[in-house]
Amino acid sequence: MNFSSDNIQLFLAVLDRGSFSAAARTLGRVPSAVSMAIGNLEAELGYPLFERGPREVRPTAQAVALEPHARLIAEQLGLLQVHALELSQGLESSLTLAVVPDIDQRPLFAAIARLGERYPLLDIQLLSAPQEDALQLLDSGRADLCLAFAGLHVDASRGFQHIGTESLVATLSPAHPALRDGRIRYLEDLINVRQILVRSRDLPLADPRALIGATHWSTDSFDFAVQMVEAGLGWGDLPLARVAPLIAAGRLVRLRFANTRNELQLPIHAFWRRQQPLRQAARLLIEQLAKC
Repeated sequence: MNFSSDNIQLFLAVLDRGSFSAAARTLGRVPSAVSMAIGNLEAELGYPLFERGPREVRPTAQAVALEPHARLIAEQLGLLQVHALELSQGLESSLTLAVVPDIDQRPLFAAIARLGERYPLLDIQLLSAPQEDALQLLDSGRADLCLAFAGLHVDASRGFQHIGTESLVATLSPAHPALRDGRIRYLEDLINVRQILVRSRDLPLADPRALIGATHWSTDSFDFAVQMVEAGLGWGDLPLARVAPLIAAGRLVRLRFANTRNELQLPIHAFWRRQQPLRQAARLLIEQLAKC
C-alpha cells in the first residue's frame, strides 16, 4: 500500500470537508491536484474511496473502514513532529526518577500524569529504592532525579527543591506482646522492642533519626517491612500516608506516648546533580511536585 503522511492527510481532509474543493482550500492546494491524488491512491489500492457527486463526495465502505486507522496514524505523526521540535528545543528523550518508597506517591503520580499529557512521547522510568540506594542511583548517573528525605547535611554536589513533608509514626501489630502487656508507655520504651527498618542492603544508614531500637531487622522492601510489622515481628517507624488505611482497619496500631507526640516530620526534597543542569521535563516535574 502506498499510503504516506501526505496522502493520509489528504484522505482525511476530503473525509472531513466532504468535497475536493473544500479539502483543497484547507490544504492550500488546487482542487484538481486533490482529485488527481485521490484518484492515484484509489488506483493503487484497487477500489474507490469516494463516490463522486456534482458538488460533494461520499466515502465508500472501504474508506469508512480505513478512517480510524488513518486518524490514529495522523495523530501519532503529529505527536512525533511536536516531540521532534521539543527535542530540538532542549527536551530530554527520557527521564529516570529514583523514589524512596516511604513517601506518599500520590502527588508524584499526579505530577507524572500531567507531564505525560504535556510530553506524551517522553520515556519515563521509575526506580524504587531505600534512601541511601536512591541517592546512589542519582549520584552514579543512573537516575536524573531523586525524590527522598532531606539529609542531616547539605551535599554540595546536589541541587534540591523542597516538595513536601512526610510524617513517620511508630506502629505495631495489635497482637504484639509488648502492646498487650502495656510495656510501651514512653518513646524510650521502644529501645527494648525490635525495630523493623527499610534500608539499603549494601550502604550504611546515613540518617539515624528514625533508628531507636537497640535491636533491629531490616529489609530493602517497604512492602516487606509493613508486612513484617503487621506480622508482629517488631515495630516500625512508617509513613502515615502509606499506613493510615491499615491503622484505620485495625491491622496496625499507631502508638501513643505519655511524654511526646508519636510523629517524626521529615522534609521531602527533589534532588539532582549540580554538574548536570536540569532539562525541560525535569524542571516541569519539579514545578508540579512543588505545587502539589
